[in-house]
Amino acid sequence: MSDSKKNSGDRNSGDWNSGHCNSGDCNSGHRNSGDCNGGHRNSGHRNSGNWNSGHRNSGNWNSGHRNSGNWNSGHRNSGDCNSGDCNSGDCNSGNWNSGHFNSTEPVLRMFNVDTQMKISEYSLPSCLCNFVLTDWIPESNMTVQEKKDNPSFHVTEGYLKTFSYKEAWKNFWNFLSDAEKQQIKDIPNFDAVVFHEITGIDVAVNTDKMKQEMIKQAEELLKAGQNLLNRAKGIV
Repeated sequence: MSDSKKNSGDRNSGDWNSGHCNSGDCNSGHRNSGDCNGGHRNSGHRNSGNWNSGHRNSGNWNSGHRNSGNWNSGHRNSGDCNSGDCNSGDCNSGNWNSGHFNSTEPVLRMFNVDTQMKISEYSLPSCLCNFVLTDWIPESNMTVQEKKDNPSFHVTEGYLKTFSYKEAWKNFWNFLSDAEKQQIKDIPNFDAVVFHEITGIDVAVNTDKMKQEMIKQAEELLKAGQNLLNRAKGIV
């Protein structure tokens, strides 16, 4: 049943909505707390995509603005999972990671180093599709504090939770299996320092601990070898 605020949709507290359960205004989608959204579950404004806390996104799950790609905390990205701006590639913390006025296909650059492959010859691990910057929390799963912070939850029947870029990476990394983590570490040119700079995830091997363990093993082998040598000489 429509309400009296020029809404053709149902259960709206905002105005001029043709969608349902909107607390914002002028939405054709559903469960938006922002305004002028054609998509669903947006807390931002003028999104045609879904689950965006940013504005003017045609992609999904963006906390940044004007993205046609998905899972971006940066702005104006056509690629996915970028914290930087204006990237056509994926998982970049820098900006403008594509060239201008080129007629040939460039080699793929990964972890700040050129590979021997072209961009069309490699795809990132499929597990990266599970990376999310926003998550729709239904009303039934909201905490008391979340309800206080999002008073329109009873209209939208939930709220869109937004994670920072590195917080999202931490959630994503903890979700992965050991095999999926290894798939990421097997990406060509993988550099733990660069990966940490972009994602906040530290996958560097603890070289000091490894060194101490190797020294201990070597000392045990030397001791065993010396004992064997002494026996052979008849000293023991």
